[in-house]
Amino acid sequence: MICTIYSHHLGLEKIKQIFLSHVPKGVFSTNGENLEFEVKGGILSPSKKVTIFYRERAIPSYQIPQIDDSELTANLKGLYGFVDSLPTENEKVKELFLHKIQTLNSEFSIREDKGELKELDIIIADLAKEFDAVLFVQPKTIISKSETQHFLDKDLNLIIDTEGRCEIEELKVNINSEYFDNDQTELDEDQIERKAQNEEILEKENVKINKHLPCVESERETTIRSAKEIAERVSVLAVTNLVAFNTISSEEAVDYLQNYKLWEFVTEGEKEFLANPTDDKKSYETWKCEGIWTLMWALKKFDTLDFPNEFCDLGNISEENYPVAKDKDPFEFINTVHEVRSKKEILDAADLYYRYNWACVDERINGRQIENINPGIVYERQYALNWLIHYMDQDWDNVTCDT
Repeated sequence: MICTIYSHHLGLEKIKQIFLSHVPKGVFSTNGENLEFEVKGGILSPSKKVTIFYRERAIPSYQIPQIDDSELTANLKGLYGFVDSLPTENEKVKELFLHKIQTLNSEFSIREDKGELKELDIIIADLAKEFDAVLFVQPKTIISKSETQHFLDKDLNLIIDTEGRCEIEELKVNINSEYFDNDQTELDEDQIERKAQNEEILEKENVKINKHLPCVESERETTIRSAKEIAERVSVLAVTNLVAFNTISSEEAVDYLQNYKLWEFVTEGEKEFLANPTDDKKSYETWKCEGIWTLMWALKKFDTLDFPNEFCDLGNISEENYPVAKDKDPFEFINTVHEVRSKKEILDAADLYYRYNWACVDERINGRQIENINPGIVYERQYALNWLIHYMDQDWDNVTCDT
């Protein structure tokens, strides 16, 4: 396989046109779901054959659908996760690339099956430009720019490779406006009302609004995590948070979690933290206060999620309402929690924090620092809210906060 080309645009016929513009003697045929391009050989020249594996979304969009079990959508979600995990020497470009992945609607891979088509590098370059594409490329091919797996932009310049290298300073993220109408027909009434309500809030708070940002899932599509599951999760977070703030040692935390039968609810990421709680990891974990705060809000332990410009104070939650303390069995808390906020309340918050996070990211990728809200607080609260609504069915360690 030479490369896989990803695009916001659709167009099997456009692919055929570009191939034939460079090799007019070539002939296309279908082989199952695949497209084959063949140039018949002669006495002195062997035949050449290229196979194109093409697929597209049934309904083109400007975001990866949150509920869609198609193979292409699953692949795009995996692609997003893979890129998100890569190191980078250019955070701005990586952030833009993640934005671009969310707009993709088609995917086609190109493989030489017989002979070498000398025009193929030019054909791929034209396809990349025409489709405003990004390309996933293996090393040692006719268009490779790295010795490891890597991604190229429409001009075949290196966006990122598995070692984080980058040779561009900008990456355009364009979307076809006709796709907006396709998605709007799919929206439920509660999604439309929620979007309008939250945009009104943002306007009053002087936070930048992206009118084209889609909605979170509808109430009809959403299942909120149970009170018991939320209480178990917040109990574990409360213990690891004590380690993060040097209130107890990691050994004491492990003993507590095991003695009180919470260990089965500890994630692999949390176990790694407790096994080696370095200062950097502790600093990162302290931010989970905001996740605890959000989950306690979901359990109705206080009334509102305040504007995200000041850090929460867990000390404001009474001891009887807090899941853990010295010699306190956390199941006294877990077994008495029965109420969770409504779908509407949680989805309203999830949609609002989604829009807050977009504003924060937009400022960052444009080299500015957002002034009136704290991006870290926004991220941690959106993280917890996305977990609450089963966003993309991700477990706690792997929640993404897409914008």
